[in-house]
Amino acid sequence: MTTFDDRASLTDLTTTAERVRGSVESVIEGKPEVVRLALTVLLAEGHLLIEDVPGVGKTMLAKTLARSIDCSVRRIQFTPDLLPSDVTGVSIYDQQRHEFEFKPGAIFAQIVIGDEINRASPKTQSALLESMEERQVTVDGQTYELPSPFMVVATQNPVEMEGTYPLPEAQRDRFMARVSMGYPSPEAELKMLDTHGAVSPLDDLQPVAHAHEVLKLVEAVRAVHVAESVRRYAVNLVAATRSHPDLRLGASPRATLHLLRAAKASAALAGREYVLPDDVQALAAPVLAHRLLPTAQAQLNRRTAEQVVDEILQGTPVPASAPGPAPHPGRPGAPAQNAGPLYGHGLPDSRRP
Repeated sequence: MTTFDDRASLTDLTTTAERVRGSVESVIEGKPEVVRLALTVLLAEGHLLIEDVPGVGKTMLAKTLARSIDCSVRRIQFTPDLLPSDVTGVSIYDQQRHEFEFKPGAIFAQIVIGDEINRASPKTQSALLESMEERQVTVDGQTYELPSPFMVVATQNPVEMEGTYPLPEAQRDRFMARVSMGYPSPEAELKMLDTHGAVSPLDDLQPVAHAHEVLKLVEAVRAVHVAESVRRYAVNLVAATRSHPDLRLGASPRATLHLLRAAKASAALAGREYVLPDDVQALAAPVLAHRLLPTAQAQLNRRTAEQVVDEILQGTPVPASAPGPAPHPGRPGAPAQNAGPLYGHGLPDSRRP
C-alpha cells in the first residue's frame, strides 16, 4: 500500500489548494461549498458537471478554475450543429507530402470547458466518452494520448429549458460529480455588482498553481488511506441504489470508484491521511444523484434523486470506527489504527447515529 513518506506532501497539498481556492473565490462570490467540490474533483482526477439555470455563474466558475492553474485551456461551445470532429480532431490529406495529417480538436487541452454541453446532439456528446474515461482519443484507427492533468468542466442548463438534449446515461456516469450553483445571497450579489460591474475580474486573475504541482497533488491524494470498513460502507451505499423501489437505474461500479476517489481528495484537503465515513457521506449526493433515474411513480410524487440518496444514507449502517493508516516509522504522532472519534470533524452533512 502506498503511504506518505512524511507530512510534507500533505502540507503542500493543503497550501496549494488554499491558494487555488482563494483565487477562485475572489471571482465566485458566496459559494465556498461549490468551489471546494470543484477542487475535490480536480484532485481526484475526475470531471465536473455544473448544472443550473442561465446567468448564475456556471461558465465563470469553470473559466476561473482553469485560469487559476497554469495549464492549457480550451473552451468548446456546444451547439446543435457542432460535429464530433470539432471536438476530437480530424485527419486532413496533405497534397504536398501525400499523407494524412492529424489536426487536434479542442479536447486536446489539460482543462476543457464544455459550455452548455446538453445543447449539442447525443452524437456529438458521445465524442467525449473515450477521452473522459481513458484520457485518449482515437481517430481513423490512430490513438492519441491526452495531456495530464486532464479535466472536463461542463455546464448544462436544466432539461426543461428550450433547446436542450438530455445527457445519455453513459455520459453522465463519466462525470465524477454534479453541482448546482444556485442563486447568490443578496450580500454576495451586491458585492458582485462592485467587482464585476466595470471590468471582468478574470482580466486580472493570475495562475497560482502550475500543472506539475497539480500532478504532485494528485499523487498525494492517491496515497490517502481508506480502511476496509469505509470501503465496504461506500459499496453498501452504492448497492442500495440498485434495489431502491423509487429508482429504475442505480449507480454503477464506476460510481463507487468515483465516490472513494472523491472522499480521498476531500480527506486530503482537510489535512488527513485517511478517509472518514463523514467524507463519503458529504460526497454521496454530488457523486451519486446525477447517475440515478427515478421511476415514473417517484417523479409523479416529486421525489428527487437527492432525496433518495439522503434516505439511503439514513438507512445504511455507518462503520463504528474510523481506522487511520498504519504508523509510519520515524514519524512521531502518526495516527494509530482505530484512533480518534468518528464524528465531530466539522464536515458537512455528517450524520450521527
